[in-house]
Amino acid sequence: MDAQKVDLFVMTNQKYFPAEKIVYLKDKLLQTNESKFNLVTSTELKDPTTILLVSIFLGALGIDRFMLGETGMGILKLLTLGCFGILTIVDWFTVQKKARELNFNKLMVLL
Repeated sequence: MDAQKVDLFVMTNQKYFPAEKIVYLKDKLLQTNESKFNLVTSTELKDPTTILLVSIFLGALGIDRFMLGETGMGILKLLTLGCFGILTIVDWFTVQKKARELNFNKLMVLL
């Protein structure tokens, strides 16, 4: 794969992935072929900042967990109003990391 294309992809999308796994992702992208790279670039990624804002304003209703694909936790938060606010506050600090891990895992499945 062309190193310039990979560098451009990594630079423009680094906010979507965990910082400690960027180098590994770059190495995997360099080893991939053109068709898989096109598939990776067309993949829709979850924005951690958007999910944090949803968590702050609608986290007690579990919408942030539904956006991350965690339906069970989303239903729990919805029925208990974020476990009476405790889980909502915990999610404010952890939801961005979860979104970045989700994006990274999604790309690793494709590669």
